[in-house]
Amino acid sequence: MTKLERKTKETEITVDIGGETKSKTGNTFLDHMVESFGKHSGLGLRVVAKSHDDVEHHLVEDVALALGRALRVLSENRPVKRYGERLLPMDDALVAVALDVGGRPYYEGALPMPMYEHFLRSLAFEAGWTLHVDVRRGRDEHHVVECAVKALALSVRDALATASDVASTKGRVEYRGR
Repeated sequence: MTKLERKTKETEITVDIGGETKSKTGNTFLDHMVESFGKHSGLGLRVVAKSHDDVEHHLVEDVALALGRALRVLSENRPVKRYGERLLPMDDALVAVALDVGGRPYYEGALPMPMYEHFLRSLAFEAGWTLHVDVRRGRDEHHVVECAVKALALSVRDALATASDVASTKGRVEYRGR
């Protein structure tokens, strides 16, 4: 189990990886996305967050940063498959995700809800991951974002699967940035 706490003047967040998936942030859509991620990644994820202001941006971003940091801790000290990718349909949405958990933070992609594009970018950079999100189609913003989160979760499931050796010709994966 990996546990991480993040406290700022704006938020207090606890992330536990392992166990039952549950999110309690006070933001219904954010809870839905976090619980979808926890369920489909197979990690089991508990997030509890409290906002000290009414700015949605602070809550969503800080949850992403705390989750990204916990995922980095989970992935950086053990041999994992490293790569995951998924093309996922959900109703009118079709989203492709490609992921490298190899320590090079980068994000490329656009979502119809900028706050959740920022969520994915913040998560990727804090985790030290390269994440590409390609929205192929979709009219309903909720479906597109949820499809992207589920495609990411399934990619994470594949990338974090235990490997027999380090997935690098260098013999180790170095995490850059934070």
